[in-house]
Amino acid sequence: MTNNDTEYDPVTKGLHWTVAVLIIVLLCLGWYMVELNYYDRWYNASLEWHKALGMLALVVGAVKICWATGRHVPAPPASMAAWERLSARAMHWTLFAMMIAVPVSGYIVSTSAGQGIAIFGWFEVPAVLPESEELRDLAIELHYYLAYITVAVVLLHTAAALKHRFVDGDGTPGRML
Repeated sequence: MTNNDTEYDPVTKGLHWTVAVLIIVLLCLGWYMVELNYYDRWYNASLEWHKALGMLALVVGAVKICWATGRHVPAPPASMAAWERLSARAMHWTLFAMMIAVPVSGYIVSTSAGQGIAIFGWFEVPAVLPESEELRDLAIELHYYLAYITVAVVLLHTAAALKHRFVDGDGTPGRML
């Protein structure tokens, strides 16, 4: 189960696509939720799903980062410019940071009132920080802006993959498929 010079191993691919789907679902759900008011019948249900999926994304993202750390990365195509290699590394590290920062800020928002987060009714992630309205306000702002940064980086990542596939034709996206 190791990456080779041309593609990623199946575990890396599975973690990549699991995190990708979770991030996209969470961003869409978050966008949907902000349009709801407290009295909407979907408000509480979507909030509970968002929290539970956010905690799942944190765990899977952390596993992905741990799995990727120190592993061989397939070499970029020789045709890839130095600025593209640097941009790709920066984009991947930014995505790794967002995989941790966005759910952690969401966790703080959700637990700053002293209550844990129910995970699909199976168990609860406890609140570990003291109750704090100031911390909650800061976490709300952070969660909001980090989510939008994540949208931008995901769109750039997707655009870069499409460029490599349809413009450069260098097979870069195929390494993760």
